[in-house]
Amino acid sequence: MATGGKLDLISILTPPAPRPPSTFRNTIEQYFQVCLLLLIVAGFAILVSTGRLDSLSILGVSAALVFRAYLMLRGRTLQIPERWTSYLTLVYVLFYAADIFLVSGNFVAATVHLVLFIMVMKVFSVQRDRDHLYLAIISFLEVLAAAVLTVDTVFFGAFCVFLLLAVATFISMEMRRSAAAASGALPGTTMPNAARRMARSLSSIALLMTTSVVLGAVGIFFVLPRLSAGYLSAYAAKNEFVSGFSDRVQLGEIGRIKQSDTEVMHIEIEGDRGGYADLKWRGMALALFDGKVWSNPVTSTMEPFDSNPRDPEVRLTGMGRYNLTRAETSARNLPADRADLRAMHPLFYKVMMEPIGTNVLFLAPVPIGLQGRIMAIGVDDNGAVFNLDRNRMTESYTASSLWMQQHEERLRGAAGTAPPDVVLNYLQLPKRVDRRVVELARRITANTSTQYDKASAIELYLRTRYGYSLQMATTPPEDPLAYFLFDRKEGHCEYFASAMAVMLRTLGIPSRIVNGFRGGEYNDLTGSYIVRGRDAHSWVEAYIPGYAWVSFDPTPPDPTPVAGNMHRVLLYLDAAREFWREWVINYDFLHQRTLTISAMARGRNAGDQTRLWFRRHYQALLAQARRVHREAERSPRTWAMGALLATIVCALLANATRIWRAAHRRRLARNPVRAPEAAASVWYARMTRSMGRKGFHKKPVQTPGEFVASIPDPPLQRSVATFTRHYERARFGKSPEDAARLPELFEEIKTK
Repeated sequence: MATGGKLDLISILTPPAPRPPSTFRNTIEQYFQVCLLLLIVAGFAILVSTGRLDSLSILGVSAALVFRAYLMLRGRTLQIPERWTSYLTLVYVLFYAADIFLVSGNFVAATVHLVLFIMVMKVFSVQRDRDHLYLAIISFLEVLAAAVLTVDTVFFGAFCVFLLLAVATFISMEMRRSAAAASGALPGTTMPNAARRMARSLSSIALLMTTSVVLGAVGIFFVLPRLSAGYLSAYAAKNEFVSGFSDRVQLGEIGRIKQSDTEVMHIEIEGDRGGYADLKWRGMALALFDGKVWSNPVTSTMEPFDSNPRDPEVRLTGMGRYNLTRAETSARNLPADRADLRAMHPLFYKVMMEPIGTNVLFLAPVPIGLQGRIMAIGVDDNGAVFNLDRNRMTESYTASSLWMQQHEERLRGAAGTAPPDVVLNYLQLPKRVDRRVVELARRITANTSTQYDKASAIELYLRTRYGYSLQMATTPPEDPLAYFLFDRKEGHCEYFASAMAVMLRTLGIPSRIVNGFRGGEYNDLTGSYIVRGRDAHSWVEAYIPGYAWVSFDPTPPDPTPVAGNMHRVLLYLDAAREFWREWVINYDFLHQRTLTISAMARGRNAGDQTRLWFRRHYQALLAQARRVHREAERSPRTWAMGALLATIVCALLANATRIWRAAHRRRLARNPVRAPEAAASVWYARMTRSMGRKGFHKKPVQTPGEFVASIPDPPLQRSVATFTRHYERARFGKSPEDAARLPELFEEIKTK
């Protein structure tokens, strides 16, 4: 194939040879090659379904696999010399380091690229039997990488298909090896339709084995004690959610998140039926603004919390419980007046997070408690709550908050001074503030006196005078806020919130922006809210002295409709995904305990209901038997006739099939011309029974001719021979004339 180290393309791409006759070995080889290629394609398809693979990798590998399938269909082979594969692999290993740090930027993506490269090289350089095994292992590595990158329900179905192909591949691989080892012991004769029959048989066996494995695995999954860990998820690629909910957020990043339909979390509120569709879910709060970027002070502290070691239930289940009211920053979100505190009602909810890569815990205002499989949390100076457990991603947690409608009268009457740290951290302004921004803030609040009225006036002005849009200028302006307020006059929530916060600070009102989510779509099938990327939102919190931090939302509603024609179908799919997340991805010891307790309770309830049902029916049957007994004593003759009639009816019903067959045979015997074949069988059976009564029994192994020859009486033998000739012509020749003669010939035999 290679001469002097040079590649001979003519020898690599060989023309199709005449196909040999289909032998056992050829059939196994063809089936194995098809299964192996489908296994590789399935592994790659599962990896693509995660949505984490770049377009260049998808197009390149897809083209290679399609080309390999084309060559297989045409009977051609493409063999890359082993020396070339060694050189190319060495070059790619050097590129692998650059891929980690420069191209992909993370370990998982670069490793996936390496696996795909090895797979493509191996597909076109199979030279030994072990290369087939390497390809199967590579396809499994693709599935393993997909398991790290996704937790979607599609993965389970795709994995079942992959498992079916894997079973078929390894069965045919072993048969192929055995056939090659048998050498000349196996016949090489051609077998018509052998490939089709063998493919059906092997596929059926593979399907049966795969079904058994899946059912067994599901049983083991729900019974085996579960422990969760981060595994390789720490190496997963960072995304826009991470940058949008960090200590440093550039103006416009929340707008990019809002253009995504990616599901972020599901929230189930206790006792809710869709009445909290506009509730805000607080994430990160940011204090410093330089005109383009919001950030938090470098000196910002985070207050750590530990799970309560004295609680035996916490120690048993590994669940962490946290009282968020212990944090001073959280306490400042609560009203200072006790009457206002009593007016707040508790809100209990459960949050199931998707793997979006951020450790921020999204909570409703004002959070007071948290519980989940989180061994360490932290609360920063702005009241944001973080998952500090580096060994476990945020999967789900339950929380409680105090929620109330804001009372304008109390807010207007609040009086006092802001704490020194609030004044220090939340009145900072960019080095250069456009004078028009300061003048606009003063003009809007000219007719107001209290700080709450000033904030409300700015909120109303921005919400009613400006438009909502996710499309921003392609070239970033020098002063984004001035451009938004005086030139473009439309934007998304980040620009509205930032403009309001800056204008409040020019008026001496401490303020900060909050990045989180607003509302979500209520799914009445599951009773939970679906929060997507497009629900990302920014709003303002202003500090009202004598009260607390108060939320303001200057952003007008988004006019873009969301629901489409397939809306209801999507809700059903979301319900299936939520079930998958809750009972498969997040299935742990607590779920096992809940499931066991529920199963035991339902089992006891079912047993009690069954006993009650049998007891009720037994009493009813006993009462019915007593009534029948009394009636039978009063009129025994009537009941005896009824019992006899019932017995006759039951006997007729039990023998209905036999009676129908006997009647059918009688009809055929009376009119043999209508069905010569069936009538001939009926009359021949009658003839053999008649001969049996005369002492001449037909043995099951005897043919009609042999039975005739066994009859010692010559006149009777001649009559039976004549009957047999007419029987055979009627039975096998469908002759009505011969069938019509059978009754007459039977009577003649019967009289002798």
